[in-house]
Amino acid sequence: MKKNLIIFGTRPEAIKMAPLVKAFQEQTEEFETKVCVTAQHREMLDQVLEFFEIKPDYDLDLMKPNQNLYNLTATIIIEMKAVLEDFKPDFVYVHGDTTTSMAAGLASFYSGAKLCHVEAGLRTHNKWSPFPEEINRQVTGRITDYHFSPTETSKANLLKENVDEQNILVTGNTVVDALMISSEKVKNYTSEHIETLKKDIDFSKKIILITGHRRENHGQGFENICKALKEIATKNKDVELIYPVHLNPNVQKPVYEYLSDIRNIHLIDPMAYPEFVWLMNKSYIIITDSGGIQEEAPSLGKPVLVMRDTTERPEAVEAGTVILVGTDTDKIITETQKLLEDTSHYQRMSRLHNPYGDGKACDKIIDYIKAIELEANALEIANN
Repeated sequence: MKKNLIIFGTRPEAIKMAPLVKAFQEQTEEFETKVCVTAQHREMLDQVLEFFEIKPDYDLDLMKPNQNLYNLTATIIIEMKAVLEDFKPDFVYVHGDTTTSMAAGLASFYSGAKLCHVEAGLRTHNKWSPFPEEINRQVTGRITDYHFSPTETSKANLLKENVDEQNILVTGNTVVDALMISSEKVKNYTSEHIETLKKDIDFSKKIILITGHRRENHGQGFENICKALKEIATKNKDVELIYPVHLNPNVQKPVYEYLSDIRNIHLIDPMAYPEFVWLMNKSYIIITDSGGIQEEAPSLGKPVLVMRDTTERPEAVEAGTVILVGTDTDKIITETQKLLEDTSHYQRMSRLHNPYGDGKACDKIIDYIKAIELEANALEIANN
C-alpha cells in the first residue's frame, strides 16, 4: 500500500484539495492517505475542513499575528521535517502557489518523496505579479515529479520549461470538483450569517459581489478600487453591492474609510465557504482579485471582472468569461456599467463554457497515480 500525504494551509488550497482528499480516502485498498495542514490561515481554513468533514492527521498551527514571509517559509520547512519522518510518504501533494506549497514541497523534496503539484504550470512570467505567488509556483514546479495542470495552456508553460511531457497530466481544475460537491450541499443551506443578509439586503435586486485581498493591490490600488465601487453604488441605487472584507488591515483600512457610509454597499465579515458559494449563486456580477473565483464563477454563469493587471489564468480571458480591469478606477466603472446596462453583453459572458474542467479532475489524478504504480510494479517484476 502506497502512502499519500496531502498538504495545504490556506482556505483556497483547502477548497481545491478537499475533493482530492475525499477521493483518495475512498481508495483504501491501494493508498493510505493522510492530511497535513500548516494553518497558514487558521479560522478560514477550519471552516472549509468542517464543511468537507476533513480531520487533519497533522496540524502545524503556524498562523501568527503579523507573520512575514521569512518566518513562515522557514518555520514550514522545519516543522514539516518531523511530519515527513513520521509518516514517510511515497507521494506528497501540494497545491498551486502558496508559501505552504513552496516550502512544504521543498521539505518533501529533501525527504525523498515524490512531489505531486496540483494546479501546476500557471504563469504570468512576472515575478512581482502576483507576489509572492508567481515565484512560489515556479520554485514548486522545478522540484515537482508529477504535474497536474488544469489546462492545455498551463501544460504548454511547463513544456517550455523543459518538463518531461510524460510527467504532465491535464486534469481540469479541482475547484470545479469542489464547486459541484458544494453547490449540491448548499441548495437548502442556511446559517445565521445568511439569515442576517436576507433581512438586510433585497436579493430581488441585482447583486454585485466583491472580494479583494491581493498584496500587489495594497495601498493606491485599493484606494482606486474603493473609489470605483463608491461611484458604481452612487450611479446604481437599485443595485446592491456586497463586500466580505478580508481581515488584513491593509484591506480593512481603505475599504471602511471609503465605503462604510454608503447605503447600498454592505461591508460584511468574511464568509464561510458554503455561505460564499450560496452568495455567488445569488450574484449577478462578481468583481474580484481572486484566482479561484475566476475558475468557479463560469460554472455558475456569473461574469467576472478581475482587479488585476496580469493573470496566470489567461484561458478565462480568452474564453470571455472574465475581463481584466486591474485597479483602474475608470475601467472598473465602465465594465461594470456595461454588464449592468447591456443585456446581450451580459448574456454572452454568462453563457460561455467554463475552460477549467468538468468536475472530474480528482478521478484523473488518481487514475494517473495508479498507472504509475502499475508501471513501477511491472518494471520491478521484469528486473527480478
